[in-house]
Amino acid sequence: MNQNAPLPLAHLTASRPRVLTLAQLREHGVSAAEAAGRPWQQVLPGVFLLHAGPATSEERLHAALLYAGRRGNGEAMITGLAALALYRFSSTPTLPGLPHIDVLVPNTRRLRSTGDVRIVRAHTPPRPLEVTGLPVAPVARAVADAVAQLDEADAVRRVLSEAVRAGHCEPAAVVRELTVARLLNRPHVIDAVESLLAEGRAIAEDRLYQLVRGYELPEPVWNVDLRLPGGPHLGGVDAYWPEQAVAVEIDTRAPRQGEDEDFAEAVRKRETLERLGVTVLYLTPRKLRDWPEQQAAVVRTALTASCDREPAAYLVVLPR
Repeated sequence: MNQNAPLPLAHLTASRPRVLTLAQLREHGVSAAEAAGRPWQQVLPGVFLLHAGPATSEERLHAALLYAGRRGNGEAMITGLAALALYRFSSTPTLPGLPHIDVLVPNTRRLRSTGDVRIVRAHTPPRPLEVTGLPVAPVARAVADAVAQLDEADAVRRVLSEAVRAGHCEPAAVVRELTVARLLNRPHVIDAVESLLAEGRAIAEDRLYQLVRGYELPEPVWNVDLRLPGGPHLGGVDAYWPEQAVAVEIDTRAPRQGEDEDFAEAVRKRETLERLGVTVLYLTPRKLRDWPEQQAAVVRTALTASCDREPAAYLVVLPR
């Protein structure tokens, strides 16, 4: 058998998903005229559906990626609401209910939105994840691209809340993507982000409680303000062990572009407390979620090491 002979049409129509580009059809010996004469559909420029009737959700996704010219190099990926549907978000429509499939591509690509494909551009696209065999934008980026298309505050709040509550990503990652996408100038997005950060902090605080009790660390005093006797307010911490002069603060600050006043204030507080002999540990929500045993060891080591340090200054501890 001639190895260079095109594959029979039966092979094409039996493949799944039954979506091919015109270039791929030509490789199989099918010309544009022959393709037009078949009961096939050109669902996107240069992309054919090899059967009559509507495309399945899987075929729509594959067609969108083929239109974007993906050749296995990761330069195009599903994003937005379609990506969240693949991540099985319950707060977003399912794939059959989506009028558009968002595809993220580098901003150097000359592509335009067409049909049910909406092109989203990125200066530096993230590394895609594989979901059901398809390249999909990371959750935080997909959330930002979805929020860009949502005008209702409740819809935005539901998406942001599920992203954090279901453990898909941390609030800081979402806020970072929303900042890069310049979406924080929209009032309904700002309101949703404030709720998101409050919820993210509550979840992180609960993880810290579980860490202390689950790994049998000494019980600290929780959520306190520290002051010098008769002196100024030094700052609040999430947990404090007075005898060992060890403080833990959950770092939920969202990374921002440019000068970060919150970061500068955190540095000042840490330097002041450490000059007074207090060991300050910053634990991120992600570390508390993904590596609790490691974080418990960090806290335990700091508590144990307090025996080898000079005694800390006496501080007044007040509830906050």
